[in-house]
Amino acid sequence: MSSFVLYNYFRSSTSFRARAALHFKGIDFEYKPINLLKDEQHSPEYRKLNPMGGIPTLVHNGKLIPDSMAIIEYIEEIAPTPALLPKDAYTRARIRQVCEIVNASMHPYGNLKVTKYLGEAHGYTQEQKDQWVQKWVTQGLDALELTLPEFSGKYCFGDDVTLADIVLYPQVITCLRFHVDMTKYPTVMKIYNNLDKHPVFMKAHLSRQIDTPEELRKP
Repeated sequence: MSSFVLYNYFRSSTSFRARAALHFKGIDFEYKPINLLKDEQHSPEYRKLNPMGGIPTLVHNGKLIPDSMAIIEYIEEIAPTPALLPKDAYTRARIRQVCEIVNASMHPYGNLKVTKYLGEAHGYTQEQKDQWVQKWVTQGLDALELTLPEFSGKYCFGDDVTLADIVLYPQVITCLRFHVDMTKYPTVMKIYNNLDKHPVFMKAHLSRQIDTPEELRKP
């Protein structure tokens, strides 16, 4: 059995982050599916691992690390090469700024528990949920499109994959799922399309996980 166990869900963008970071570092892990649509994240057994009932949760040698950003920082510290953060303090800070735009100002609005609440408590249709997500995530996309041209090459910060790429890529997938008009964000989409061909991102993609439904699978 692997000393790394990742509890995650194929479609979760935060789960993608953790998978991609582990693959990037070349760390083998046991994949433990948690089906969000069946509320498995709220089971008493899983709540012992992650009190918020969020995903992902990493278990390493019996030690628990819940939540994607904590997981990635942990992996970066125990397996520093290849690096997801450069040595330059300023660039590291700006990478974290980009991650914060996504993690704090975009991701929460398309989170399943939020969109589910909008439907159950307020009767939102899927079209109204799309509009909700579009309103809030475009603010983050606007900020990214202003920020990234100063630093980007093939990817967010030059031609090497960084933490910013691991956080950005699955968020773009979420934006596309909620029919956000991405034509306004050429820099973001250039980076996304380049990452879409990267072996780590292909391996971590939602369409290639053990719990991916057949109709969503890709070779």
